[in-house]
Amino acid sequence: KGVPLCWDGKPIPYWLFKLHGLNHFYSCEICGNESYRGRHNFEKHFQESKHVYGMRCLGIPNTRHFHGVTKIEDAQHLWAKLQQTVEGNVFDGEKEEEYEDSHGNVLTRKTYEDLSRQGLL
Repeated sequence: KGVPLCWDGKPIPYWLFKLHGLNHFYSCEICGNESYRGRHNFEKHFQESKHVYGMRCLGIPNTRHFHGVTKIEDAQHLWAKLQQTVEGNVFDGEKEEEYEDSHGNVLTRKTYEDLSRQGLL
């Protein structure tokens, strides 16, 4: 049956084998098409050195966003998408900086400077 051996050298019971999902194999392209037996080992491998090294070779940080991604192409697409969203979330002082006048009104930088040049503040 291909059942793995227990610590004492005897095969583990078949019901335990099925319970832990050891009859399922999961492969990871990032790790060089390495196969992992069972969901627990597969989930655990994302923090192991082989997967981290594969991600580093691709130029991608091994963050929580990439947990569960096993294909190189998928990882690269996700990284490109994350970089675009990060670029969109960068603080722009011209548009987002706010000032408060002496009356407690909150104004954008442009409005504040326009009003102060006009002498209305």
